[in-house]
Amino acid sequence: MTSVTPIAAGTELPALKLPPVDRRTLALFAGASGDHNPIHIDLDFARAAGMPDVFSQGMLVMAWLGRLLTQWQPQAQLRQFTARFQGITHLGNAITCSAQVTETLTVDGEPRVKLLLRSVNQYGETKIAGEAIVALPNS
Repeated sequence: MTSVTPIAAGTELPALKLPPVDRRTLALFAGASGDHNPIHIDLDFARAAGMPDVFSQGMLVMAWLGRLLTQWQPQAQLRQFTARFQGITHLGNAITCSAQVTETLTVDGEPRVKLLLRSVNQYGETKIAGEAIVALPNS
């Protein structure tokens, strides 16, 4: 029988580092998500709206935070996932997603951790901040 290593506040998940955002990524996400807002895929529309170029869908960056979590624990273990959009993710931004345990708790006998989530670009600018609660396997 293997034992589960306890997870304490302060524990950091391995970071998820992504390649720079490009037009292909935005188009693929638009197709997969159904988010065809032209500000994300049409240069002329974005410029008419006062933007220098198209930019990422916020939900794409949130999905990357979700990937960080599900690479650590199965999706079925996710109990809560919230996000606050704090900045535009522009073309060329290379996003790094991170998570740190802020609290360990037990709810109805189920061990859980609360995590602080963050996605930043290569300049350290926060694009999304959030929290998640993830159930841990019983030892």
